[in-house]
Amino acid sequence: MRYGHFDDAAREYVIETPATPLPWINYLGNEDFFSLISNTAGGYSFYKDAKLRRITRYRYNGVPADNGARNYYVSIMSGEGTDATPVETFSPTFLPTKTPLDSYQCRHGIGYTVFEAAKSGIKTTLTAFVPLHTNAEINRFDVTNTTDFTKTIDITGAVEWCLWNAVDDSTNFQRNLSTGEVEIEQREDATLLYHKTEFKERRNHYAFWSVNTPTIGFDTDRATFLGQFNGWDTPQVIAEGHAHDSYAHGWSPIAANRVRLTLQPGETRSLVFMLGYIEVPTDQKWEDPNDPAKVGIINKQSAHDLYERFATVEQIEAALAELKDYWNQLLSIYTVESGDERLDRMVNIWHQYQCMVTFNMSRSASYWESGTGRGMGFRDSNQDLLGFVHLVPERARERIIDIASTQMEDGSAWHQYQPLTKKGNADIGGGFNDDPLWLIAGTYAYLAETGDTSILTEPVPFNNVEGSEAPLLEHLRRSANYTMTHLGPHKLPLIGRADWNDCLNLNCFSATPGESFQTVENNDTGIAESVFIGGMFVLYGGQYADILEHYGTDCGMSSSETSAEVAHVHEAIKDMTEAVKTAGWDGEWFVRAYDAYSRPVGSHTDNEGQIFIEPQGMCVMAGIGLDDGKAQAALTSVRDRLTCEWGTAILAPAYSTYRIELGEISTYPRGYKENGGIFCHNNPWISIANAVAGNDDEAFAVYRRNCPAWLEDKSDIRKVEPYVYCQMVAGPEAAVPGEGKNSWLTGTAAWTFVDVSQYLLGIRPTLDGLAIEPHLPAEYTNLNVTRKYQGKTYHIALERTGERTLKVNGQPVDGTLVRASAQDADDVEVTVTF
Repeated sequence: MRYGHFDDAAREYVIETPATPLPWINYLGNEDFFSLISNTAGGYSFYKDAKLRRITRYRYNGVPADNGARNYYVSIMSGEGTDATPVETFSPTFLPTKTPLDSYQCRHGIGYTVFEAAKSGIKTTLTAFVPLHTNAEINRFDVTNTTDFTKTIDITGAVEWCLWNAVDDSTNFQRNLSTGEVEIEQREDATLLYHKTEFKERRNHYAFWSVNTPTIGFDTDRATFLGQFNGWDTPQVIAEGHAHDSYAHGWSPIAANRVRLTLQPGETRSLVFMLGYIEVPTDQKWEDPNDPAKVGIINKQSAHDLYERFATVEQIEAALAELKDYWNQLLSIYTVESGDERLDRMVNIWHQYQCMVTFNMSRSASYWESGTGRGMGFRDSNQDLLGFVHLVPERARERIIDIASTQMEDGSAWHQYQPLTKKGNADIGGGFNDDPLWLIAGTYAYLAETGDTSILTEPVPFNNVEGSEAPLLEHLRRSANYTMTHLGPHKLPLIGRADWNDCLNLNCFSATPGESFQTVENNDTGIAESVFIGGMFVLYGGQYADILEHYGTDCGMSSSETSAEVAHVHEAIKDMTEAVKTAGWDGEWFVRAYDAYSRPVGSHTDNEGQIFIEPQGMCVMAGIGLDDGKAQAALTSVRDRLTCEWGTAILAPAYSTYRIELGEISTYPRGYKENGGIFCHNNPWISIANAVAGNDDEAFAVYRRNCPAWLEDKSDIRKVEPYVYCQMVAGPEAAVPGEGKNSWLTGTAAWTFVDVSQYLLGIRPTLDGLAIEPHLPAEYTNLNVTRKYQGKTYHIALERTGERTLKVNGQPVDGTLVRASAQDADDVEVTVTF
């Protein structure tokens, strides 16, 4: 690999050149304050909501790309005092100056990123992270003089403020260029530059940029800092060798602190730059509202408190150690020793790390999602729970309540909600008919992981309307009932605006350029149906019935009510299974849908789009066709017709023309995105389906084909990060097969971890305990899995013998289930042969 390598011991990916095919990024922050950071220090920061609380500015369409984020300038100076002039300037992250470095390394770790660079005898180390329980990003900057001569070094750290609402910031210039406000606090030991735009009116929050050492100057006005005709690569004040102490009044406020160091040979100095976010009570916004001399001066006490927590190197080291300990604990919950370093690194590190990031972000903020449109997805967030719930179950519980609170009284849902307000996003709307069933999936996963049945009786509103609260179990009932009462001519579920595939818009019929496929509805006749949702209902309707059977009477239902409801759901599942097997069967695979004219989509009767991946995966995962050969036939068709070296495509053959009755799916060029691309999200469904069907070799082959650790040596083609999944890889019909897009924020993360942990390695939580049934190819013979589960640690030894047996603490157990309630000791020894 010419770009970098895995360091599994340190849990890092080490990038050895800034010239990666695309920016390769990391995420900082685990709770409310988040930052994106690339291997050249690009990205931005925000509090909770990347749209409504954007702190620093970023330009997605900027040329060159990834420019102007954390801007650091190291100037080797000549001369004394105010007469000193820069001899040479470089950036320790390569950008923005683009000065060639003598050495460069970027280490993306779990919640932190470290840059190490050297130029002309000056060595730098920049460590960026967000401490636990802290609304701030810390940048520790170490600089060492490795020469035999005394060196004078000026270090400037600069950020550009976003005016809070990222959409308004990039559009409303007639207002914004007049509103920017800053305050400067230049102390003997530090300088804090405050961004207080709109603080005097309706906002109760501000941000600041600080450095923990005396400064020789600052700038807060972008035009002054950069100068005319210059970009962040060649700021005027850096070329001149001194700051201008500029004060922004409107226009584009920034924050730049300049520090001068005199370094003896071999000497190292450490600086701490901080980007902080502060909220204050409305009645405490001002330093002294009764003093005319202090009118408009913000109350800085909270900022001072935050700054003082991280003002020394010792405090920084302690905070970073705390962050690493936190992740050590999380990543000890599920670990494997397989003898295959690629499998171990993905399961033990990168799968689970990406699951945390997708849980935090949903699909809102990446280098592909700008954070300005999408919020938290109803469907997305429920699926993300599946791979995250074992890490921090209490946060998963809170997320389930947030999601359910956006559900409508009839069981349908807003498709997205804003994380800051937790209210449904009307700009995206609802009517995506798969959404309700995902709430059952997320809740079942939480119950299976924790056994916490109190969530089922938690009062949860509908559409966040006060007074509409009902127990979460009632929300699940309405989710299932929505599907059961919205059936089409073939007794299959109505698709609504779309099902899982947002681009299969069978009721849209859009002929207007620029019209949103996601919100317009020109021809909803109540005819278009989804075979995919039919498979979902069989799977998750079954989980709903399982929840009722286990906990219905504990949630206030009588035995007779529970039995009647369970019987009703099972009867609906039986009917749905029959509908899928008949109207939903095309002869060698499952039909995808029926359009608004009641014509099959995903059928051999068409010359394009004959087979789709989604129903093959979901229907077989639900167990449909396992009894009569249909499941095996469908999976064989997937392997033969959809699969290539890069993974399994979403459909084939790709559509060559726009089909108004299908919608956005047919707008993409052939082989890209939903029109024949490899949509990595549903490849795990095919892997799980093969495992369920007993095709262990193919189950693992599907996993391996688009697993980043197996594709690292193909980064020139794949382009995206080799340590995390991307949403889409260009399919076999594309002009350039194998190119990845939309990395990090994808349901692939959660589903792949579910696949590898619960089906391939085979340790699956249920409402009764851990079901253990591995599905691995022949090369895996002896493995050890550690799984913390409901307060106990399970040490599971897996050995290939050709016979399936299970022992718990040395005692044989029939079947594949280790019952959680039967274990007394904190450590449980489990031996499995397969």
